[in-house]
Amino acid sequence: MSEPRWLIEAEKYVGLKEVAGPKSSPTVVNFWKIIRLSGISNDDVPWCAAFVGAVLENVGITSTRSGLAKSYLNFGTKQNAPTLGSIVVFSRKGGGHVGFVVGKDKDGNLYVLGGNQSDSVSVKKFTTANVVGYRWPDAKVSQSTLPVLASAADFETKVV
Repeated sequence: MSEPRWLIEAEKYVGLKEVAGPKSSPTVVNFWKIIRLSGISNDDVPWCAAFVGAVLENVGITSTRSGLAKSYLNFGTKQNAPTLGSIVVFSRKGGGHVGFVVGKDKDGNLYVLGGNQSDSVSVKKFTTANVVGYRWPDAKVSQSTLPVLASAADFETKVV
């Protein structure tokens, strides 16, 4: 099987950046509208969960429709370990972070495709120390048919 459809959708946004100053990225603002939180009109609000939610909604999966990263801890199916396309939820001071797992390195660090990573949609490397959960978004797509997580070499040019 190829990549899950939500990863293919998420990859379309790699490189999208916030707009510095008083203006905002219309695409980021639209993420909020897609998850039905249209009262947010700027890209200064942490938007990782809005990105994950918009990507899921765009491929026909109802998201948590929340702006909170940790809302994904109760979403989909719990996983004990990540697979390609897993939603990963991290704990951090002041809240959380959420994105899609796209790879791991030899030390077990994860490559995560997510929004609001250095104010952009990007692939970044994260340690697993702050992982609080892995979730599988779609019961129709079997996790067992997915390819093994890609190695670090596959992401050297993508990671920021």
